[in-house]
Amino acid sequence: MNSFVHFSNTHMNLSAGVFNLLKQQKVFSPFSSLLFVQARSASSQFSRISAYLAVPAKQQSQKSLIRSFVTTMAAKETKITDWVVPSDKSGEFKRQQSAFRNWISKKEGAEFPAEKGRYHLYVSYACPWATRVLIARKLKGLEDIISFSAVHWHMGPQGWRFVTSEDTDAEGNNVIPDPLHEDFTHIRQVYFQVNPDYQGRFTVPVLYDKVQKTIVNNESSEILRIFGTEFNDIIDEKYRSADLYPEALRKEIDEVNEWQYDLINNGVYKSGFATTQAAYERNVIALFEALDKAEAHLASTEGPYWFGKQITEVDVRLWVTIIRFDPVYVQHFKCNIRDIRSGYPALHKWMRYLYWQLPAFKDSTNFLHIKAHYTKSHTQINPHSITPVGPLPDILPLDEEVPAVKFAVGKA
Repeated sequence: MNSFVHFSNTHMNLSAGVFNLLKQQKVFSPFSSLLFVQARSASSQFSRISAYLAVPAKQQSQKSLIRSFVTTMAAKETKITDWVVPSDKSGEFKRQQSAFRNWISKKEGAEFPAEKGRYHLYVSYACPWATRVLIARKLKGLEDIISFSAVHWHMGPQGWRFVTSEDTDAEGNNVIPDPLHEDFTHIRQVYFQVNPDYQGRFTVPVLYDKVQKTIVNNESSEILRIFGTEFNDIIDEKYRSADLYPEALRKEIDEVNEWQYDLINNGVYKSGFATTQAAYERNVIALFEALDKAEAHLASTEGPYWFGKQITEVDVRLWVTIIRFDPVYVQHFKCNIRDIRSGYPALHKWMRYLYWQLPAFKDSTNFLHIKAHYTKSHTQINPHSITPVGPLPDILPLDEEVPAVKFAVGKA
């Protein structure tokens, strides 16, 4: 069968210019294959191009040519790093909803049963949402149940990429090429393998089913809950008591999660990615009001956790933002009304306790990836990709304070 191009009825036809480019690249030369290209036109420009290819092994050169061309065109027309749509005059960052929302279950007959070795977790050490589930994986003793790998810290026009043998700047545990797909170079390929028509962002974490070869879930808050309960029947007894969403506290946890997500977890992004002064000021003021609220709460409890002696998902979800605050968000996202180490003593103490006393938090943190990702990937904020040296150290020991705090305590 000669090669052909099929345009979906739900999409606009390729423009004449792109059509001619395809001809120039000899995409239409006859060879036994199936090429499926979809394109969507918006204001005479593509917002997305994706391709599904099924080409015999002996024609890999043509397959590589097509994939390279389509990838290049997509990069030219779509910028993953456009965090605020350029045409959006509000200047507000609007986070996209996660697309894969299936559930692993311990119930008999479940579509995605809780089984050892069946699932793989793709993460980035730079990403706070991915770090949530890495922490939960360790707190719940799932390290021998669910494998994981981490991508390179850099996010370019094609999104998160896997490391290569040539990379020497992304040290970290399990920072490796894709262990499941030898020829995959980017997380986006995992998404397109599952759904060639996928049109969302290529986010982490990704919880992947190695049996069905599909994405189970890419919403961190839900993966957190899955890890919290659904593997309890197959983990060691000592980890079953780690209940991050205890029934007696669920109402309070849900209430806290709601305002902390909107104003703190997402608040730093709404401040940092704002493209108007009004949007920035509105969000950064709301962020620090929420930090003040969190500080007051922690100062009023005996600790060491948000709910006193009980660690919950509130600690996990808030911590991943606070640990990044001084190293990145203060300068990079202009969240500089105060920093954590000198402006929020209770939050600072709580953050350090989790880091230094619970290995799940420290082992899931990689400051190299955190600082390099934000400062070298967000070129619309930091066009020269210069990473600040400070603050030093990235996190203070439990028994040390910055000089200003030492002085203030001494004068009190």
